[in-house]
Order: sequence, then C-alpha cells, then structure tokens
Amino acid sequence: MSKILTIGEILVEIIATDRGNGFREAIPLIGPFPSGAPAIFIDQVGKLGQECAIISRVGDDDFGWVNINRLADDGVDVSGIEVVPQGTTGSAFVRYREDGSRAFVFNIRNSSCGTIELSTDMLRLIDSCTHVHVMGTALYSSSVVASILTAVERIKKAGGTISFDPNLRPEILDSPGMREALQTVLSKTDLFMPSGEELFLFAEAKNEADAIAELLDKGIKAIVVKRGAKGASYFDSQTILNLKGFDVEEIDPTGAGDCFGATFVTFWLQGASPADALRYANASGARAVTRAGPMEGASTKSELDTLIKMQGKA
Repeated sequence: MSKILTIGEILVEIIATDRGNGFREAIPLIGPFPSGAPAIFIDQVGKLGQECAIISRVGDDDFGWVNINRLADDGVDVSGIEVVPQGTTGSAFVRYREDGSRAFVFNIRNSSCGTIELSTDMLRLIDSCTHVHVMGTALYSSSVVASILTAVERIKKAGGTISFDPNLRPEILDSPGMREALQTVLSKTDLFMPSGEELFLFAEAKNEADAIAELLDKGIKAIVVKRGAKGASYFDSQTILNLKGFDVEEIDPTGAGDCFGATFVTFWLQGASPADALRYANASGARAVTRAGPMEGASTKSELDTLIKMQGKA
C-alpha cells in the first residue's frame, strides 16, 4: 500500500471578516485555522483513509498544537513534525478583495517551519513512504528546498513516484533558489498538477495543447489542469478528459486546490481510473469552498459520495 509524504509549511490562518485591499487598519478577524498548503493537502489525504505523513516544524505554542491535533485526529502520521521549544509557528493573514482575489501577510521564513532540516528519524520516515507530493509554496527557504529535494531523490530512487503542484504565490516567487528548485522537481515529476496559467511557466509553448504535449514529452506521465469552479482536465499520452465542476455556494476558496490535489493523488495511487479520480477530486475541491477556513472543508469519501450522487455525477 502507498504511503504519501509531503514536506513544508504548517501555519495558522487568520481571516478578515470584511473585504478590502489589505491590513493597514484595524479590522475584525476570525481564526486561528489550521493551515499551510502541504498541511491542508495531507489532512485531506488522511481523511480519505490513505496512509500518509508530513515533515515540518512548529513552535511549542497553541498555533502549533492546533495543527498537530487536527492532523493526528484526521489520520496523518505526525511523527515528522518537530516541536521547537522556543520557536514560533508560522502564520498567514488573509483578506479578500472585492474582486475575490486575496491579500496575504505571511510569516513563514522566520517561523519554525522556515528551518526544516532532516534528522535520522525523518530520513527513516522518508524511506517508509512510496510517494512524495511537492507544493511550490514549500520552496521558500534553502533548508526546506534541500529537505524536499532529498526526499524526492530517495523516494524516486526506491521506485516511488512524485506529484507536483506549483501552487505559486507572488509573495514567495522570488525566494532564493525557488525557480531552480521548481525546475529540478519538474524533471522528477510523474504527476503534474498546475492551475491555469501556471502551465506556461514550465513550457515554451503558447497554447495549452502544445504546452501539454511538450511537458509529456519530457517524461511526465500525467497532467491535471485545475480550473477552479469550472472543473478540471486530465492528460496523458493516450487520454484527454474534461470534467465540469460541482455547483456549490462558495464561502472560502482557500485550500480548495490542495484538497482537490490530495484527492486526485490518493485515488490515482489507489489505481482508480482517471475519470473517477478526477470526479472525486472535483467534488473534494467543491466541498472545500463551502466552509470558512482552509482545512475546514476537507472531506471523507462518504461525504464526497453524497455530493456526487446529489448532483447526478456518479
């Protein structure tokens, strides 16, 4: 049976309750919510009953423990989370603008998760896993980049597989070594999961069909293009699939792409057909937006089954 690993930021998210362009005045806030793209991803994997683990660091504070407790309760192996006695858990403050885009203030690089390093026990944890999922957001510091690339090399050498979600944020795109790390990860990737225009950051082609063909020619086995509420598409050397999204009321889109990716990867590794994996992933992303808080909308398989049946997409 597969065991899925991810490495990267664990943080809490604090959300502004009204819309606007940032945080230059006192405004009402809600939270803290467990968060961090890798943490959201792996929590969704755990809720589906799939064996999984995360490597990260948190402070010995309430923000750290709200994450550890949530992940453990949802079935994630948290033995790779180091609790730093005098450390501080990362945070993200988010405010939605009137057009639906988001303004973030991050504390990641200078928090505990900005200095992830691999102990002997963590190397053993890596070697117990058969798949690693890389989030582009996690390539924010040299020590984290080194840890991720070590895991990629070890798991790939052992015959395992790699999935890669660029999940790029403008606030961290110019982090030292990020662009080089993105290309290194892509060269090892089996399953590539970009959103929209991210596809063209990794290909010279100017249209989607040519970009897909170019990336598949590089050795990537499958590509899933996330299209938000419109659904998603799947491509491999023999298959093209386009599935529409689900009709739900959006409350908070943060984390939807992470839940989508976690669900697709889980079903893909379990041998589901691309159509089934994409259908469940679309349902997972849809349910995620119906709750306030990035990890609050993670779903069990039975909850996904209910949504799929309700909307007649079984």
